[in-house]
Amino acid sequence: MAEKKPKVNKELLEQVAKNARLKLSKKEAEKFLPQLKDIIDTFSTLEDVDVSDVEPSFQPISQPNIFREDKVGDCLSQEEVLANTRHKKKGYFKGPKVVE
Repeated sequence: MAEKKPKVNKELLEQVAKNARLKLSKKEAEKFLPQLKDIIDTFSTLEDVDVSDVEPSFQPISQPNIFREDKVGDCLSQEEVLANTRHKKKGYFKGPKVVE
């Protein structure tokens, strides 16, 4: 059962603009009204799609748990960690000063 398409007119455009906190000039309103009609017409075609056998979903694709098991392993030495950086001082990474 398809719902009735909303009537796209100047009042609807003004309400949408108000909700979006936009102030439209008359010229902008004249420009955007046909575009809003096209958008509403395009999305109205979705009302014809039968979704009675489709379960609601919050994600468009499945998001399986991708975490790996935590295993203890060998760590790099401090020298190995700092080997490829120029920004080091006294055995630590050196970064920009953030507190005066």
